[in-house]
Amino acid sequence: MIKPKILALDFDGVICNGLREYFQSSQKSYQKMWSDFPDQKLAEKFYQLRPVIEHGWEMPVLLRALILEYSDQNILNNWSEICDQIVKIEGLNPQKIAQELDQVRDQWINSNLEVWLSLQIPYQGIIETLKNIIDSSPLLYIISTKEGRFIQQFLERYNISLSQNYIIGKECKLPKYETIRLIIEKEKVNPAEIWFIEDRLNTLNLMAKQADLKNVQLFLADWGYNTEQMRNLTKNHDRIKLLSLDQFCQDFA
Repeated sequence: MIKPKILALDFDGVICNGLREYFQSSQKSYQKMWSDFPDQKLAEKFYQLRPVIEHGWEMPVLLRALILEYSDQNILNNWSEICDQIVKIEGLNPQKIAQELDQVRDQWINSNLEVWLSLQIPYQGIIETLKNIIDSSPLLYIISTKEGRFIQQFLERYNISLSQNYIIGKECKLPKYETIRLIIEKEKVNPAEIWFIEDRLNTLNLMAKQADLKNVQLFLADWGYNTEQMRNLTKNHDRIKLLSLDQFCQDFA
C-alpha cells in the first residue's frame, strides 16, 4: 500500500463525537413538531441507533419512533421503511424538518457557542494525532456534511491550526466522491495516494463504485457511527478496510 500524500477525514464520527449535541438538537426540533418532549432517558437508545441515520432531518423522526415504541432491532433492520411510514402517517415534510433542525442549531450557536462546542467531543487521541499529521505529512483534508465554519471553530478550540482551504463542509453541496475528485484535481495526485477515512459504510460504498476512484484507499472508522453488522461487511470487501482508533493514532510507518 502506497503511503498517502493526502489524508481525507470525515469529521462527525471520525474526529468528533457529536452524539450529545445531536440528541439535544433533536429534542428541541421534536418539540416544535409534537406536543410532548423526549425524555433524557432516551439518549442512550438514540446514541446506539444513530448509525441508521442517513440524513440529519431523520434524527427527530428517530426520536418519534422511540416514543412510538418501535423496537431497537426493528429500527436497526428496517429504518428506511419506518422513517417513510412515520413521515407519511404524520404528514411530515423532510425539508421543513431539516430547516427546523438548522434553525435550532443556529439559535443555540448564536446564543451560546461555547456550550454548543463543548458537546462536540474529540475521540481519544485524535487531537494529538491531527497535530502530528499537520506538522509532518500527509496533507490533511477534512470533508464533512457539517458546516465548515463549525469545524474551524472546533479545531481552534483545541489549538489545531488548519487552513480553511483544507476544510470542505456542508456548504460545498457535493457528495464526498465528488469532493475527492476536486482534491485530486487541485493537488495533482494519483488516486492511490489518497486515503479516505469515514464512519459511514454507505458513503464508502458509493466511493467504491466510482471507476475513476478505484485506487483511492478506503477505511471504515470502527469507532464512529456504525454498527457491528456494518463493520462485519468490510471483512470480505475488496476495497474497504476496517480501521480501529488505536491503529489510526499510530504513526503511518
